[in-house]
Amino acid sequence: MTRGFLLAPEEFPIRGDFRIARGGKAVARVVVAELREGACRGRGECVPYGRYGETVEGVLAQLEMLRTAVEAGLERSALQDALPPGAARNALDCALWDLEAKRSGQPAWALAGLPQPVPRTTLFTISLAAPEAMAKAARQASDRSLLKVKLGAAGDPERLQAVRQAAPQAGLVVDANEGWSPAQLVDYGPLLVEAGVLLVEQPLPAGQDEALRGLGYPVPLGADESFHGLADIERLAGLYQLVNLKLDKTGGLTEALRVREQALAAGFGIMVGCMVGSSLSMAPATLLTDGAAFVDLDGPLLLTADRSPGLRYDGAVLHPSTGEVWG
Repeated sequence: MTRGFLLAPEEFPIRGDFRIARGGKAVARVVVAELREGACRGRGECVPYGRYGETVEGVLAQLEMLRTAVEAGLERSALQDALPPGAARNALDCALWDLEAKRSGQPAWALAGLPQPVPRTTLFTISLAAPEAMAKAARQASDRSLLKVKLGAAGDPERLQAVRQAAPQAGLVVDANEGWSPAQLVDYGPLLVEAGVLLVEQPLPAGQDEALRGLGYPVPLGADESFHGLADIERLAGLYQLVNLKLDKTGGLTEALRVREQALAAGFGIMVGCMVGSSLSMAPATLLTDGAAFVDLDGPLLLTADRSPGLRYDGAVLHPSTGEVWG
């Protein structure tokens, strides 16, 4: 059967000002890969990330180079060698999972041999801003039981205190996005404990991880920019207690399932994370949430409008895809 292969860049305006330690953005730019076989259609979405040298144009070019192979029936096993880990492989890998689910009439979680995903509470991001603005955002998110607080700039203690006062009942995860020095990390320890912070994500620049060895930090530490896949598991042992698993870093669900299994076996906790994208980006990641310490799949909640149909969010609770969106 002839297979059609369509690629499309899309844009989703972001609500307000999404800002982290490295800068801000007002639009989520994604790439959608779509496969068609007869009446069956499979889709996958990726979010090219400049921090890792990716652009929308570059991802489109990577995928175009595979057009002949994809149209001839390239499957997931061969894709793992045809493209390196990253956003481009993620879009196509997830499209192939979706297509297989549609062809077989089975949900993707069953094809993967996984338990059926269940609703999970997701973190909700409070973007980096002045303390007063972050406090306002935290108050407006009063129905969210878990907040991810973006830090990583001068004035972080005041920001954290403002958020904690505005949301006294919320569980807090702090994400410094590589914005702290080792000295700042040590200095902030008592404040983080006082604020009841559950996790500090990527406090130091990737490449400075060894500064954490033997630190005995009073709050659990999570690796994001320092963690991409299997090659990082052994290196990060003893430095972090948790790793942030993102499909755009592993290059799709196929590899993410392997990474998740080995990271858990090595004793790491798992956060299932995302870049800022639509429900089509989040839906495959819901298959990874069983046993995760944290679920951070709030991308659609940060957009002015999600794609339709989209995933269902009831306040802080994310419901997995029923197959309308993906899988």
